[in-house]
Amino acid sequence: MPLTKLPMRPGINREVTDYTNEGGWYDCDKIRFKFGYPEVIGGWVKSLTVSLLGTCRHIQPWADLGGDRLLGFGTHLKFLMNIGGSITDITPVVTTTAAGAATFAAVDGSATLTVTHAAHGADKDDFVIFSDAAGLGGTVTADVLNQEYQIQSVESANTYTVTAREAAVGMLATVVDGVSTPTEVVANSSDTGNGGASVVIQYLLGSGRDTTFAGTGWGAGPWGDGGWGEPDPGGLFAGSIRLWSSDNWGEDLIINPRNGGLFLWDRSAGGTTRATNLADLAGASDVPTVAKQVIVSDRSRHVIAFGCDLEITPGVQDPLAIRFSASETLTNWTSTASNTAGELRLGSGSQFVTAVETRQQILVFTDTTLYTLQYLGPPFTFGIQAVAASTTIVAPNAAVAQDDAVYWMGQQEFYVYAGTVQRLPCTLRKFVFGDLNQNQRDKIFAGLNTEHAEVWWFYPSAASDEVDRYIVYNILEDVWYKGTLSRTAWADRGVFARPLATDPSGYIYDQETGLNDGSENPSVALEPFITSSYFDISEGDRLAFVRRFLPDVAFLSSSDPLPAVTVTLTTSNAPMGSYEKAQAKTYRDNASATGTQRTEQLFYRLRGRQLKLKVESNQRNVTWRLGSPRIDIRPDGKR
Repeated sequence: MPLTKLPMRPGINREVTDYTNEGGWYDCDKIRFKFGYPEVIGGWVKSLTVSLLGTCRHIQPWADLGGDRLLGFGTHLKFLMNIGGSITDITPVVTTTAAGAATFAAVDGSATLTVTHAAHGADKDDFVIFSDAAGLGGTVTADVLNQEYQIQSVESANTYTVTAREAAVGMLATVVDGVSTPTEVVANSSDTGNGGASVVIQYLLGSGRDTTFAGTGWGAGPWGDGGWGEPDPGGLFAGSIRLWSSDNWGEDLIINPRNGGLFLWDRSAGGTTRATNLADLAGASDVPTVAKQVIVSDRSRHVIAFGCDLEITPGVQDPLAIRFSASETLTNWTSTASNTAGELRLGSGSQFVTAVETRQQILVFTDTTLYTLQYLGPPFTFGIQAVAASTTIVAPNAAVAQDDAVYWMGQQEFYVYAGTVQRLPCTLRKFVFGDLNQNQRDKIFAGLNTEHAEVWWFYPSAASDEVDRYIVYNILEDVWYKGTLSRTAWADRGVFARPLATDPSGYIYDQETGLNDGSENPSVALEPFITSSYFDISEGDRLAFVRRFLPDVAFLSSSDPLPAVTVTLTTSNAPMGSYEKAQAKTYRDNASATGTQRTEQLFYRLRGRQLKLKVESNQRNVTWRLGSPRIDIRPDGKR
């Protein structure tokens, strides 16, 4: 019989059964589709060997007026900057005590220091900076005390503990390809002092959570989180993990911890300065004290706060309020007849979820309705219009703009807005939503990969409390595919040549770089694979014999001198039947300096009525694209 070509439809389809999807692909990992054919995605390498402190959920790349490229990272503990490859802490200071407000107490043989400060208001894992303290008389010197610490436990409303350590420069990113902890300082019998009468404490913006804890009341959340005897304040999805938003004001950066204040980092003040509350800037007037998100309008140069407090009720958060500053100013939020500051209130839903800026407008999501926010000019400044009701979004970071279109992940569907809201038919919908950790859905986020016209959604599977999977919609190919990859934040290329991403360990990666998994040292293979659905041999009404297979594989830019893939054919006698037989063969194709080693064809001895194809590799420095393979099938019978 002549060789039979295996035409395969692009994309992965799990909406129907394996057998019904005949002629299509059913499973894959680390695979994308280009021109209708599957190929291996790009690898990744560590951008820095130093990890960030905390779980990063937000990346902000931009360039200053001097052309220097900057990166902001919002973690659940801090807001950090990458300036020229050096990590800088710009987390704002929210409270500074008067001199003499606190004392220290040490215990002989212990590194634990008890800090007494009346009504301190701090929580476990918050950060404090001590200054102007005197040594305690023994090993706990002034240098040991006068530095930044993370609170280990809150003993009461007036006391908390820290762990004494050798003098260091801040608490940033001390992990370099492994775990590195500062050396603890153990007090001795001479440490009987209290730090003196001049101790000053700076309390940094309170730390957030990196995991959602379901429920409220006694026992909710981790042990020791919050004040003694107090219920868990967050509740399910009530801002339970620390998320950030940020936008550029020229070369400066406005940052907002979700359900927190608005802060400005001034680039011209130097790379080591911390962000400052907008309300503390000169001339500040009626600046919102709390907001869920901040955006700077590119068209009108207004700073816009969403889910914030109203001008007449400062400090009282309205989850449906929108406020905007006067044009061309950060600090003037007082609405008058002579400026363009003002406020709006969304009419539908119980709370604002997220806003996404496009070239023409800003899309605003509540938990039930999608709005457009457009600049109208004086006297109304901005106008808002509902464009879709009963539209959901699964998480604050689950939407991304691509030119004038916005793609997002809803509670049970995927959507696109390009003038109107349309549901995206997804061939992996049941697979994703049927295996999603709903308790951790606030961790879901979308990322754009413009080089390959892809929208990626990263999400935690049902068995994981952290993001471990992704689903991709290819805009040009109009197909879906999936895989496993643990990422916590993503930024598309633009300011930087490649997309950037972070993982739960705090490492930053240049994505689509190289051919390997650079999370290990040395790097390891990506281990990509793709598996077809079962398809009938002949008409599926009789047994057939599979004799040989001619792969159509291009190894593209592989740098290994002898790249290879494993081709596994699996036969079955009935759809969903228990009898299966598989044979795996290795296909190689490369001309080396010492001669040519090439596999022309693969020989098999398989019988069955249905056949499945799997192509995979586990080799470093190897990438490949699969074309249109051919197979030699002959009629056969039982023996």
